[in-house]
Amino acid sequence: MARDKANHHPYPRSARLNETLRQIISEELVRLADTDDRIGFVTVTGVETTEDLRAAIVFLDSLDDETKEALDERRAQIQGSVNAQTRMKRTPKLSFMADPAIAAGDAVEEVLRRSHHDEE
Repeated sequence: MARDKANHHPYPRSARLNETLRQIISEELVRLADTDDRIGFVTVTGVETTEDLRAAIVFLDSLDDETKEALDERRAQIQGSVNAQTRMKRTPKLSFMADPAIAAGDAVEEVLRRSHHDEE
């Protein structure tokens, strides 16, 4: 597979940036969970930045009201960690939401469980 010599990476910059942000934010959430019980155990399933890199949505496996409040309160601290660990001109403003793919997967599993139960 021949790659363009100007592009040494097999996937786009935005995908690499999203993965880097996911790793940094995941590590920061582990540290924050040690000091803030409201955060608990959450998994960052993905990050999606806007084209202009001014904002990023952080997708989590679950997000109850208490966790959302804690993350919103700690947003600046999490962004500071991103800023310290990247070489970005500006750090995207983070927002947090439950991953819709997880909810859709749960709904499919429930339908399958019901179907299996009805067959028995």
